[in-house]
This record gives sequence, C-alpha cells and structure tokens, in this order.
Amino acid sequence: MGFFVSGAATATRKPALLARWRLVLGRQAEAHGISCGTPGAESGAAATEELIDFLFETRRGVGGDGDGSGGAGGPDDGDGGERTGGLEASRLTVPEWVDKVHQLFPRSVKEVMERELVRRRGIAELLDRPDVLERIEPNRELVKTLITHKDLISPNTRGLARKIIAQVIEELKRKLVMRVEQALTGAIRRDKHSPRQVFRNLDLRTTLRRNLKNWDEERERLLVDKIYFHAAERRRRPWHVIVLVDQSGSMLDSAIFSTVMASIFAGLPGLRTSLVLFDTDVVDLSDKVSQPVDVLLSVQLGGGTDITRALGYAATLVTEPGRSIVVLISDFYEGRRESELLTQTQTIVDAGVRIVGLAALGYDARPEFNRKLAKKLRKLGVDVLVCTPEHLADCMARIIKG
Repeated sequence: MGFFVSGAATATRKPALLARWRLVLGRQAEAHGISCGTPGAESGAAATEELIDFLFETRRGVGGDGDGSGGAGGPDDGDGGERTGGLEASRLTVPEWVDKVHQLFPRSVKEVMERELVRRRGIAELLDRPDVLERIEPNRELVKTLITHKDLISPNTRGLARKIIAQVIEELKRKLVMRVEQALTGAIRRDKHSPRQVFRNLDLRTTLRRNLKNWDEERERLLVDKIYFHAAERRRRPWHVIVLVDQSGSMLDSAIFSTVMASIFAGLPGLRTSLVLFDTDVVDLSDKVSQPVDVLLSVQLGGGTDITRALGYAATLVTEPGRSIVVLISDFYEGRRESELLTQTQTIVDAGVRIVGLAALGYDARPEFNRKLAKKLRKLGVDVLVCTPEHLADCMARIIKG
C-alpha cells in the first residue's frame, strides 16, 4: 500500500501520469488518492476509466439488468454477492458503450474490447448458439443487443437473429400502423367524396355509417346500396417525408421506432418517404424503407455526428418545399461548428420545408441531448420533440393540414 501513497505524492506534480496509474491500478486506487478526476489530468482519462470499468469491474450475466442489451443495471450478479454502489459505469448501456469506445480508441482496439464485452457480459452464447437464443423471449432490448453485435453473430445463428428482429419489428408495426394511418390519411384526404371508384380511396367508415339504416336483422347482414370513396389527391406532388436517423449508440432505441415509422409512412397513399442514416457519412436507404429489418441491420453504431451534412443531403431531395417534412432523429450533439448547422437549418426552413427534430422517439425514453442547441433550433422554426410514435403522427398531421 505504501506504493500507492508514494506514487500519488510523486504524481501530484504530473497529473497525466497520475491518471495513467489510476487506469492501470483500477478503482481501488481511489482510496489512496490516485484519481482520473484530478484537475489537469490527461484529457479523456475519466472517460476511458468508465469504459474499462464497464468491462472488468461490473458483474452481470446475460441481459444484465434484464434489458436484454447487456445495458446498465445493478452490479449484483444474482449469486448472493454484495451489491456495490455504481457510478458512471452503472449508467452506461451497451450501445452507448460501443459509441464511446469508437470515439476514444482506434478500430483494432475497439474490436478487441467489443469481443471482451461479449465474453464477459454473457452475450457470447446468444451470438454463437441458436439453442440459447431461442430460449430468450423476443423483445426490443434483445433486438438492440443483436443489432449492436451483429458483426459478431456466428453464421449458424444469423438466420435466427434476423427472424427475432423481424418478429419484434412486425409486432411494433402492427401496434402502430392503424393509429398512424388514421392520423395521416385523415390529414391527406379531403372531406368531400368522389364518384371515382378507386379501391385505395375507399371511405369504409362513411360507407358503413350511412348504410346502417339498411341493416337486415333477419339475415344479420348490412345491405350496402352506396359505397363512398375519398376524393382524389390534389393534383400536386404528394407530401414528401424525409427521415434522417442519427446512428449514435445512444439513439438506437429511437432508430428502431424511426425505421418502423418510416416503413408505415411508405405504405400510405399521398406520402413519399425517404430514409437516411447518418454519422459523419450519409447513407440513403430509401430503396429499403419498406424493409425495416434490412435497414436496422445496416445501422453502424459509433463514430462522429454530422447533422449539417445530413440536412444538406435532405435539402437535395426536396422538390417541393411547401409539401416536404424533414424528420430529424438526433441527440443534437453536432460534430461540426454549431454555426454551420444553424445556417443550414435556416436555409431549409426559409425555403418552406418543415423540420421536426426528435431528441427521442419511443415510450420510455429518457433522452440526453444538447438542450442549448435544441433551443436555438426551436427559434429557427424547428419543432423539437421528445414523443411517442403516435404523437409524431399527430404532429405531422397538423403540419399537413396547415
């Protein structure tokens, strides 16, 4: 123990050296004055310690806190050991951990740390053994784990992993599709009706309501003597919805909901949907917008964030600004200079395009986002929301109605 004390005394004049020793010696060194948080310590040391502690000092089994992602949870591994008080590491989730590792370490180190994470956190069996994966109840958190570690899934498990992702996504879509369709179709369609009998324009509700007088009690049938159809869409281009999805690890949950919502938008008459993933690069997956599983398996977690570039690309897709909506899903932590993002945003808004910024999309999101920048974007006319998918549909319906 004397080494710690003398080491700390010597290193007080060299904060960077002290921080490095703290990383080598582990959390127990804190009791002897060796800390990553010493003023002037090497930049990034505290963040590095958080990531390393998440790997080596926190005991969890498969699913950790039961979220299926190996995310933040209690350190008690269920073997009766004493629960310890967690700090930063207890707040991390696996997607966030991957994101931060990508930012702090070169690719070769990142790959080693990810494999160690899988081995130590009990995820390895899920990725390598279909018989184990089959016993896990499909849920959104399991989907997040599979997406996060998709490159480590063994070939004999890949088909099952895809099936699980598809099952969860289909269930989400089934729950959302009716509510979203009602909100948006009602906004796009006209109240008046048309003599043109086009099946996709069938107004089933009006048809049923106005023919109720023809109910035949004896035969227990509704006799329909007139069918009502919505009027044709305006003789203009359809509304164009451009969904921009930040690939940051912390946005993975929102990315899942965003992908499902985009697939629903793509199936609605009167809407044209583009889907774009971005970090510092921009990937247009509009050709896969109706295939949410393929989109999610294309997600590359980690890396920087260039919202300015994503918005710039969205601007090139706009053909009729007054009938275009950009849905930006991001935590608003911009990698570029803030002024560039604000300038790009102002240009798009001034052209007549509506922008909806989502710091989180889901049912239980507790977003951590750049509130100062979000406030500045609001002043430019951006609708910044933290909302459920249904609320997003209502917001878009209000925009379409004008």
